[in-house]
Amino acid sequence: MHLNFLAWVVPLILGFIAIEYYVARRQGKAYFKFANSISNLNVGIAERLSDVFVTSAFYFVYDYLYQHYAYFKIPETWYNWVILLLLTDFIWYWYHRFGHEINLLWGLHIVHHQSPEFNYTASVRITVFQAAARTCFWAILPIIGFSAPMITSILIVHGLYPFFVHTRVIGKLGWLEYVFVTPSHHRVHHASNEQYLDKNYGDVLIIWDKLFGTFTEEKEEPVYGLTKPLDSYSFLWQHFHFLLEIGYSMYRAKSIREKFRILFGKPDIIDPKIRPLLERKFRIQNRANDLPNRLNRYVLFQIICTICILFVFILLEHYFDWIAKTLVSGLILTTVINCGAILEQRRWIFQVELLRSVVLGIAVLVYFPLPLAVGIISLGAGTAILYYEELQQHYLALVYRRA
Repeated sequence: MHLNFLAWVVPLILGFIAIEYYVARRQGKAYFKFANSISNLNVGIAERLSDVFVTSAFYFVYDYLYQHYAYFKIPETWYNWVILLLLTDFIWYWYHRFGHEINLLWGLHIVHHQSPEFNYTASVRITVFQAAARTCFWAILPIIGFSAPMITSILIVHGLYPFFVHTRVIGKLGWLEYVFVTPSHHRVHHASNEQYLDKNYGDVLIIWDKLFGTFTEEKEEPVYGLTKPLDSYSFLWQHFHFLLEIGYSMYRAKSIREKFRILFGKPDIIDPKIRPLLERKFRIQNRANDLPNRLNRYVLFQIICTICILFVFILLEHYFDWIAKTLVSGLILTTVINCGAILEQRRWIFQVELLRSVVLGIAVLVYFPLPLAVGIISLGAGTAILYYEELQQHYLALVYRRA
């Protein structure tokens, strides 16, 4: 069988999340909050899903540049692997630093810093937009002369390491603190305390921060998240709020020069009054703390099912045609959007549920076109059309226990 063994990253990550949760409970620490953890997992699920479609594209970019523009053809010796790892980490430092200092890149990276909690679930808050931006930086590696297989192999290893530094259950690690990025160093990076802002950009090695003056030691327990908390668990709002803030700022700008400055300037030049304005416009309101345990269980059930589907989808991706990939992707994306909307008690979750039902119905009709299935789906579709308002009221009453 032709399996994608990267699928096993999913249960590996979940296993370490479970271990961290257990250790935190043993320590008497409340490092996990349900709604925030679900929000983090939603972003991570979407990122893992997108990898199915874009990973090969990134490999193609590296291979194309290597075949057509490489200055050298660097052999795969052990010391060249070490050099490639150092170069990868060095480039990451600058990509990461620019991701905090340039509005356009911060708009892609900000999702990773929105969590007010710092644990392994926060480490998966990565978007495909961020991965695409990183590829632009790493494109220098094949031009230098490193082959696509070498680059891809290093990026897998380099990408796994940061997961383990997103935790509060591990303290300082002695002499390792002088060389490597540790949980202590990365807690500083995710802090919103003024003394910790824009520090510790390193991914594997902390030496770059010490070399370029961006290192700060952890002195006190940080406050995590954005300096102005997002206060939303909406999957869509988390991804696009700052890009909308940039767009609105550019719309108000009176000159091309000012628009250019907004796009490539530092985040602190964005008017802080814009976000509340956009929140009112899009009716963003976080009411997750009001959810009963019954509704939390419903959300958790959806997430568990989605993760199982994601695992099988990645593992067997080579056996899915483009129709199946589209339908599975639609099912997963509507589910993570639905979960975020439920956490905020949005009434339009009914429309998302209908969309998810449509995706499932199409999948059944395409792959199991049995007369009974066609009849049941047709009956369901007709009922939804004729009794739309009544079904919406009953569904919302069932989910939220209010009409």
